[in-house]
Parts: sequence; C-alpha cells; structure tokens
Amino acid sequence: MTKRHVDIPPEAQATIDETIEHIDTRLTEEDLATTVAELLADLFGDRNAYERYQNGEPLPSMTRNRLQSYDPRYALIEIEHWAEHELSALQEAKCLRYLWTCFDLSPLSKNLAFALPFRQMLAKHLFAEAGDGLRLFGNIKIQCGHNIHMGDNVVVHNDVLLDDRGKLSIGDRVSIADRSHIHTHAHDTVDQSEVTNYETILEDDVRLGYGSMISAGCRIGRNAMVGSGATTLGDAPPHHIVAGSPAKSIKIKPGWESVAESPGPLPDNRESRRLPTEFPESFDEFDEFGRELSPPTDVSE
Repeated sequence: MTKRHVDIPPEAQATIDETIEHIDTRLTEEDLATTVAELLADLFGDRNAYERYQNGEPLPSMTRNRLQSYDPRYALIEIEHWAEHELSALQEAKCLRYLWTCFDLSPLSKNLAFALPFRQMLAKHLFAEAGDGLRLFGNIKIQCGHNIHMGDNVVVHNDVLLDDRGKLSIGDRVSIADRSHIHTHAHDTVDQSEVTNYETILEDDVRLGYGSMISAGCRIGRNAMVGSGATTLGDAPPHHIVAGSPAKSIKIKPGWESVAESPGPLPDNRESRRLPTEFPESFDEFDEFGRELSPPTDVSE
C-alpha cells in the first residue's frame, strides 16, 4: 500500500516537539514516580484537583482515590508478583509502563502526530534497547518493558501483546500486525503456577500477520512471514511463509528459493532458549490457585 507523507501545521509540530523534549528531560533528571503522577494529572486535565490533593485539602474519598492513582507507587500491577525479577528493576519499569498504559487511555493518544513520537521517546527510557524510527500504535500491552530489545524501523500495530517476562529480541524493520501475541514465558501443564522463561526472537524483516501467536522460545528467521491467526510452536526458517495452528512452512517467499530450506514442519528449538530461574531476594510466596496437583492413585490395587 502506497502511503503519502502528511505534515501538520508548523506551529502545532513545534508545540509537540517542545512538549516531548520537556517530558524526556523530566524522565531523565527527576524522580520517576513524581514525574509520572504530575504528567498524568496534566494529561487528564486534573492538575488543579491534584494540587489540592497534594496540599492536603479535604476531598471526597473517590476523588482522593482517583488523584492518588496517578502516582504509580499507589498502584498495584501484575508484574510486581513475579519473584524471579529484581524488585528494584520492576519498580522503575513499572513507573514508565504505567505512564505508557495510562497515556493510551487519553484523548491525546489518538493524535498520531503526538502519540508516535511520544511512544518512541518513552521506549528509549523503558526498553532495554530501542532503535530509531519506531512506529508504536495504540493499546500495546507490555508486560515489563525492560526486557525488550527492539531494532530500527519496527512497526507494532494496535492491541499487540509484547510479553517480556523472559527476554524479547526484535530485529530491524519488523512488522507486527494488530492483535498479535508474542510470548516469552510458559506455564507448566500440571502446575500452572510453575513458569519457565525463554528468549523469543524475531529477526530482521520479519512480518507477523493479524492475530498471530508466537510461543515462548521460538525464533522467527530473517524475512520470514507468519500468517494471520497462525500459532508457532517451533522456529520459522528465514524467508519462509508459515501458517496454520500449529504453524508449518507452506512456501518460500518468491525469489529466495536458492537460499532457503525446504518447507515443512517447524523445528522445535525452544529448550535451547530457556532462561535460568533465579530469585534475587527473599519473598513471601503464595499460591493463587491452591489446587491438589497429585495424580490419582491406581484404584485397582
């Protein structure tokens, strides 16, 4: 699809550039949680009420809860339960991830002239590595953020899951269509509270179709394409088109036949990308399911 370049009025662009540069500086130099709280209060037009809350003025309890929730220190999110991650690293990522998620709920997130450069800037702070020329659209669900390595000119469309409980490595010029899910962790089939983390890899020039799912530990080879609705349980070879559930190679991209392997089932190399499970500090463990996991005994004896 051919696209045209569209500019907004210069005065509007100047305001956007100034605002994003100001936010970038604040996230670099000031306390993260305080900065995020103030940015969210401004983003949702709540600055006056937030200052009244900060000054200790009496407010209705629901209003206090709303204003308090701008500060990520008063919010509880799922990743804080993940004991294999160092809590201090999670807390820093949590502030930035919270800003990202709340921004997507604001009217300003619908203005691509602001939203795309804002998320590009935020990715530089949040991701372990963030390339240039990123186009990150709305409602991308990021699990942690600080375990994502992303190259240049990557496009991630709407409603995509980027699970980086393990390690997520994305190369250059990767295109990820709407509602795709990319996983880096898996649950045991018997005890679902037992989690294994992996490195999941999308090499350069990969393209994921609408609603595709990449299972934890898979590698999608360079220039490969995963079809819409496909589920990979193995590695997609470079230059192949894979489709189905579970996905298999159905053809080689025209022109790459001389450098590509033969189509067929995807090789399962996920165990080679299993990450070690280590707990960085002591913690109070809890089992949210409380199930009886022992298999039944042989009643014939």
